[in-house]
Amino acid sequence: MDRLLTVAQVAERLGTTERFPRRLIAERRIRFIKLGSHVRIPESTLAEFIASGVVEPVTVAWSDGKAVA
Repeated sequence: MDRLLTVAQVAERLGTTERFPRRLIAERRIRFIKLGSHVRIPESTLAEFIASGVVEPVTVAWSDGKAVA
């Protein structure tokens, strides 16, 4: 079982305020676990969310002074 993170811990790891993970939860953009009135996010879910936002660099070729992808 994954370690369950609080909203504050998720915000700290993302380098944001608590408002951002709360918005992700409200918009159902991230999986979460509800334990009574408490909300927790599994560590693996946070890792998946971060990985889904990774943008790989592209190699750009130049042709006649213009970039061609």
